[in-house]
Amino acid sequence: MTAPSTAPVPAPHQGEADEGWVRWPAEFVQRYQDAGYWGDQTLDGLLREWARRFGPATALVSGAERISYAALDEAVDDLSAGLASLGIGPGDHLVVHLPNRAEFVTVLFALMRLGAIGVMALPAHRRVEIEHFARLSGAVGYVVADRHGGFDYRELAREVVDAVPSVRHVLVAGDPGPGSGRGVFTGLAELAAAGRSARLAATSGAAGVGREPGDIALLLISGGTTGKPKLIPRTHRDYAYNARASAQVCGLTADDVYLVALPAAHNFPLACPGILGAFGVGATVVMASASSPDVVFDLIARERVTVTAAVPPLARLWVEAAGWEGPDTTSLRLVQVGGAKLDEGLAQRIPPTLGARVQQVFGMAEGLLNFTRLDDPDEIVFTSQGRPLAEADEIRVLDGSGRPVAPGQVGELWTRGPYTIRGYYRAAEHNTTVFGADGFFRTGDLVRQLPTGHLVVEGRVKDVINRGGENVSAGELEEHLLTHPAIALAAVVGLPDPDVGESVCAAVVPVAGGAVRLKEIKNYLRDRGLARFMLPDRLAVVGEFPYTAVGKIDKRELRRRLEQ
Repeated sequence: MTAPSTAPVPAPHQGEADEGWVRWPAEFVQRYQDAGYWGDQTLDGLLREWARRFGPATALVSGAERISYAALDEAVDDLSAGLASLGIGPGDHLVVHLPNRAEFVTVLFALMRLGAIGVMALPAHRRVEIEHFARLSGAVGYVVADRHGGFDYRELAREVVDAVPSVRHVLVAGDPGPGSGRGVFTGLAELAAAGRSARLAATSGAAGVGREPGDIALLLISGGTTGKPKLIPRTHRDYAYNARASAQVCGLTADDVYLVALPAAHNFPLACPGILGAFGVGATVVMASASSPDVVFDLIARERVTVTAAVPPLARLWVEAAGWEGPDTTSLRLVQVGGAKLDEGLAQRIPPTLGARVQQVFGMAEGLLNFTRLDDPDEIVFTSQGRPLAEADEIRVLDGSGRPVAPGQVGELWTRGPYTIRGYYRAAEHNTTVFGADGFFRTGDLVRQLPTGHLVVEGRVKDVINRGGENVSAGELEEHLLTHPAIALAAVVGLPDPDVGESVCAAVVPVAGGAVRLKEIKNYLRDRGLARFMLPDRLAVVGEFPYTAVGKIDKRELRRRLEQ
């Protein structure tokens, strides 16, 4: 790990105009290739290799389905042929909005095999976010489940196709139901069957297209720390390294069984090491339909799960439930916890309660990952958020003036490396504020670095609330609150919460004679299409806000008052 002394200075980026994203400069491409970080295969090409190496072994368990590596590769060929019959091809974008089920995996790889790009939406996202993703990416399609968690995604799809002209296809896992508006609703099973028939008639498998390893493989979703969520371009070669190196750090082998308990579209369970890292070593991936203790404990016992990942509130729920349920977790060897800072007390409870080692993971969908190592002493594992994954990860901890802080002091984390992006997708103006001219990414996280290289997270610079691993943009939520006719002023802050880390508190000044209540505000925001995790947990009605000397709402003072 190196740490150049020159402080990064935000500056305009080159190369965005034509493609909408920033590629690594040629000198870094050569550097990372020469050092062995980057390979020469696409992710769907790697799936072909895994099918050859691990053919009959079980790749994926989803409900009653048990799919071998060879069968998974064939299913991807079938679906890619079906997608091609709709005219979907290289460079097309589709918003993928699926829960944890087998179709998530086949859709992801089928799009890559065609050279198309999936935009990885999370199940909790709703109309506001989905329309934003579709418009920003110019999506031609939207992939959903019929129903999940009591929500009918087909109804949402009808709203999306009516609002976003580019969306021509709605692909449904399950019953497509009657279509409406401009969108053509097609069942994924029907599409795959048609694709298989076409492939057999042609007597050859889907060959894929000429995508390069340095091209975008998929677009992840940012936490929405400033305004609406950003799209994060992950290339085949950087994401392949991300998954492969994470699997090595976790000691993953073909004997492991990885449980996807978090939403599969999230970077953590997808590639840290997640689904991709497990496939790379021939392990088995088990999809959990829900993350509740009853579902998770049943799968751990039945499938002999060895590794899984959780956010701190979920880990706390599992630990507390295990204390009185007494589940069979004897197969479990490693529980990764990330997405938010894990408190020391909970970290200490996981090993004796679940019978597994705990691993702290601090990272971001934009790239940099930090892991505590399997041979780290307990003191480090319980109190730090890990050290960088790669030797080539470059770390700077800077003060507000862009100067390095003294060793062990708190500062803002900047980073660049072989799997950290150089810019968000189609966000040239925003990129000038968070990426330095030398490629360093300004994370907005406040950290201090231990002599061992491990990082301890101390907070954030960005105006974002980490609610149980979900990032809630205070600014975006405030914009929605201010559209309510009874609200004159609004400020959103995070307050300490023992269950979710930070609760979302909406402080509002009502208009004269206006009355606002939490339940009514939640219903209003839900009707505007906000995701459930964006809704405030608390409502504070105040007469006025404290202000700074320059006339801005003083959120630090407001938070102090609300905590009292």
